[in-house]
Amino acid sequence: MENTELLEKKIADIVALNIKTAHVFKKYGIDFCCGGGITIQKACEKKNIDVNLLLQDIKNIDDKVTQSQNYNNWELDFLVDFIVNTHHVYVTESLGLIDAYATKVAKVHGEHHPAVIKIQELFEIIAQDLSSHMKKEELILFPYVKRLAAANKANVGIDKAHFGSVNNPINMMEEEHEIVGNLFKEIAVLSSNYTPPEWACNTFKALYAKLDEFEQDLHIHIHLENNILFPKAIAMESKFVN
Repeated sequence: MENTELLEKKIADIVALNIKTAHVFKKYGIDFCCGGGITIQKACEKKNIDVNLLLQDIKNIDDKVTQSQNYNNWELDFLVDFIVNTHHVYVTESLGLIDAYATKVAKVHGEHHPAVIKIQELFEIIAQDLSSHMKKEELILFPYVKRLAAANKANVGIDKAHFGSVNNPINMMEEEHEIVGNLFKEIAVLSSNYTPPEWACNTFKALYAKLDEFEQDLHIHIHLENNILFPKAIAMESKFVN
C-alpha cells in the first residue's frame, strides 16, 4: 500500500485489518479504539508527529495475521463470545485486585504523593462504570447481535428488538467507552505513563504495572467492539430485521 493511500485510511480500519499495527499507534500515543475514526494524516497533525516515521513503522510490521488474530474475519457470534470470555472475564478478575492495590497505595503514600489518591478515586469510577456497562452488553446488546448472526447464517429475517434499532444501545456503549477511555487518560498523566517513583514500594509498582496492563487490554477490547463488532452488527441488522 502506497503512503498516500495509507495516509487517508482511518486508523480503526488499519487496526481492524492487522491488529499488530495497534502497537505502532500505542508507541506514538495515538488512540486507535475510541478515537480511531480519523485518518493517519489528521492524527499525526493533531499530535505533531512525523508521519513518515509512523508510516515506516507500519510498513515494517509483518502483514501475516494468523486466524487467532484475524478478528475482522470472525463470525459475529464467535467474536461476541471471545469478547466476553477473554476481555470481560479479564476486567472482572482485575477490578478487585487493582482496587485493593490502589486503596493501599493511596492510604500509605497519598499524603506525600497525592496523585495516587486521585488515581484511586478515578479507578473506583471506572470499576463501577465498567461493571454496569458489561452487564448491559451481556444481557441486552450481545444476545441480540448473536440473533443477528444466527439470522445471517440461516438467511432468514428476525423481528426488531424492543430497543428499536441496534444503533440505540451501540451509541450508548460507545459513549460509555469514551468516558472510561478519558478517565484512563487522566490516570496515565497522573502516573507519568505508569512510571513509579524511585522510592516506590512493591505494591506501588504492582499497581502501576497492573493499570498499564489493564489499559492496554481495554484498548483492544474497545477496538473489537467499536471498530469491528458494532459496524458489522449495524450492517447485518439492515439486511435481516423485519
